[in-house]
Amino acid sequence: MTSSSAPALACRDITVNFGDVTALSDVSVGFTEGLIHAVVGQNGAGKTTFARVAAGIVRPDSGAVEIEGQNVPLGNVGRARAAGIELVHQSFALPPSFTVAEAMEYGAEGGRSIYARGAMERRWTRHLEMLGVQVGPRERVRDLPVETQQAVEIARALVTDARILILDEPTAVLSPAGIDNLFARLKVMQENGVTIILILHKIREVLAVADTVTVLRGGKLVEGPIATDATDAAQLSASIIGTNVAGDISETDREALVGAAEESDTVEPIAAETEDTLAILDIRNVTTRQDAEGPALDKVALRVGRGEIVGVAGVEGNGQRTLVRALSHLADIVSGSIELSGTDVTRTPLSNRRANGLRVIPFERNSEGLSLSSALWENWAARTLLLGGSLKLINPAQLKKTCVDTLSRWGVRFSSPNQPAGSLSGGNAQKLILAREIDDDATLIIAAQPTRGLDVGATAFVWRALREARARGCGILLISSDLDELFDISDRIVVMLSGRINGEFSRPFHLADIGTAMTGAGR
Repeated sequence: MTSSSAPALACRDITVNFGDVTALSDVSVGFTEGLIHAVVGQNGAGKTTFARVAAGIVRPDSGAVEIEGQNVPLGNVGRARAAGIELVHQSFALPPSFTVAEAMEYGAEGGRSIYARGAMERRWTRHLEMLGVQVGPRERVRDLPVETQQAVEIARALVTDARILILDEPTAVLSPAGIDNLFARLKVMQENGVTIILILHKIREVLAVADTVTVLRGGKLVEGPIATDATDAAQLSASIIGTNVAGDISETDREALVGAAEESDTVEPIAAETEDTLAILDIRNVTTRQDAEGPALDKVALRVGRGEIVGVAGVEGNGQRTLVRALSHLADIVSGSIELSGTDVTRTPLSNRRANGLRVIPFERNSEGLSLSSALWENWAARTLLLGGSLKLINPAQLKKTCVDTLSRWGVRFSSPNQPAGSLSGGNAQKLILAREIDDDATLIIAAQPTRGLDVGATAFVWRALREARARGCGILLISSDLDELFDISDRIVVMLSGRINGEFSRPFHLADIGTAMTGAGR
């Protein structure tokens, strides 16, 4: 750490407008050199926009960015990198078909149009080893585990001797062990003089790794940077949510969402659930062909009872999408069977399965769950077209009225049933899908990443909807990469690894055991 009094990175009076939407409003904040800083806030708080302004990707309408007291040209990635700032995006940017060495070469400033492959591989092997990244230079990026891909992304970012490293949601796709490894790697970088800024959602992670925390809300600076040892999860939760919103969320949900309910890695059982008297879903040794969305399922056996939430954990890409596709009659089943409420539906189409009570909240709400260009009432009314074997005459006026009544009951904020679904916020779009999928005739709900990308308030709403469906006797299969979510509302948890069930766990859940099953370390 230098003796300079100027912050490593300072943003002065930053304002960013996207049309009529103000993403950042007069944000001024400075980050001390050599520390790990967290930036937190709900969806739409301005966190990612802030990171992109600092990295030169977004040019603000007003304000200034300074590195150690010196102005950096705005909206210029090259100049920001030259000044020592690097941003690692949540979505990995290295070409998946490249080898590790090729990807590193590609990411190096300017690249090299002519190179000797052997020398290139040796150069990047030394660089990766120096950063503690264990990977061969000839391995393809697409074949690497998620956390290794991320480690290579970070190594690429440090090629230019970056002094300030910004990571946007770096823990979103990592297993518990992967998160621990990432934090350890960041601590080593910090010891080597790198100033690190993390965009994070989970307060437990903030308190585990960061020296300071800064809170944004509605595009404005609410608090910080403040030392993490001078605050706690409850105080940060109140700052993130805001007093006007916090009252709408139960204390149980708030504690669970911020990870403040337990100091240990054990979650105590919740109140007794409805007794499992009937297997709503019975998957019997299902094997599929290799699927477009992930690995084949290999003799997967799984039951979901009436009034039961079964969570599915696992590092992304281990068959979770194939499982949902098999249940939706989209993946090719080679052997085994699927029963819904005692009826074999292995070879029946989705419409028949829906008639038998199956409902699906898909992984990607914008591409799989909604037609963004279609009206709200058309998206909601799609449920009528998915039931039964034949199309029926529809009454648009009646459907619009029913849609308005239903969406209003679900708390969807909208101006007209004719407005396009793409005009809704992420939370309201998810509520639209919930309103369509969680109806009185639902017996089995497949909820795939139902809260991904949602803020604290919208997340608590989804959790409440799933719990209420369980109380009515629905069976729920909850696929989530968020272990806090799974631990909070699941009655049982199964872990998927390479297309197989690699462990089943009952309450109380233990993070270490489930983390081991997710990575296969116990094999």
